[in-house]
Amino acid sequence: MSVAPRDKAWDPSARSYAPDFLTELFRNPLDPGYADAAAGRREGPPSRLRRLLARPVSLVVLVVIGFLFAVAYRETIAEEPSRAKARAGLIAEIKQREAETDRLTERADQLREEVGRQRDAALGGSQASRLRNLEAGTGLGRVRGDGVVVRLADAPADKDAVTGADAGPSHVLYSDLQKVANALWAAGAEAVAINGQRLTATSTIRSAGEAILVDYRPVTSPYEVSAIGPGSMRDKFDGSRAASGMRYVARTTGLSFGVKEADNLTLPAAPQPRLRYAEPSVSPSPSPSGSGVAGSTSPGPSGSATSPSPSGGGR
Repeated sequence: MSVAPRDKAWDPSARSYAPDFLTELFRNPLDPGYADAAAGRREGPPSRLRRLLARPVSLVVLVVIGFLFAVAYRETIAEEPSRAKARAGLIAEIKQREAETDRLTERADQLREEVGRQRDAALGGSQASRLRNLEAGTGLGRVRGDGVVVRLADAPADKDAVTGADAGPSHVLYSDLQKVANALWAAGAEAVAINGQRLTATSTIRSAGEAILVDYRPVTSPYEVSAIGPGSMRDKFDGSRAASGMRYVARTTGLSFGVKEADNLTLPAAPQPRLRYAEPSVSPSPSPSGSGVAGSTSPGPSGSATSPSPSGGGR
């Protein structure tokens, strides 16, 4: 077996190694730029010419930055009147829509009363009286009687002793109104309203930001929860956990909370609910076995004489 002769002897120094990052990092921990800056400082202080050139450049940079700030401030001030005008326009439009809504609501109430009178005249005494009682119980009729009024109000705004800024007043939460309303129902209330908004079995008390909505209509502080019910309702409500909790919150946060009896309260009717009717999901078809069950149909809007009604306003 022959071996090809080598041209030259193998030299260990001729081997090439791939760069090792960790080895290089520990061997030269200082960035080359820092090393060059340190070497420049060792050579001597910057020349007089370089110092003279650095001052005008710094001055120009400061002037440019100041100019940009001035332009930005001027643009902000120039746009402020247009923003204020747009905000005022939106506020005016909101008030106009609210006034229109109130006018339409009042007209709807008048028409409802007229329909009620015509209906009572057509039905007769006993049936009309039974229907009015059902409307009063479900919140769809105006009611009058003795009861209690629970008043809640936001705490006044305080100033921070150190900064002088508003410390943030304690506000009545939507959950506070929920607890008070539920406690009144539990105490025997027959009808409840919050700031004139009658509650029914489908009513909602929610929050949208800092606003509280009762059936999607905003209510503001002070909040008056009016309830009509038996004479024992006041004592039962005072002994409830909701009343005890609100008294504690009033002592610790500065909220206003009070309960008083009221005679001859009048609570308005709630808006008419949107009725929903059951409809067959598929077209009826005769059953293969010939039974009459498969051929029956569900009554539509005009085929049903009764519909489920809310009971007792969520009691």
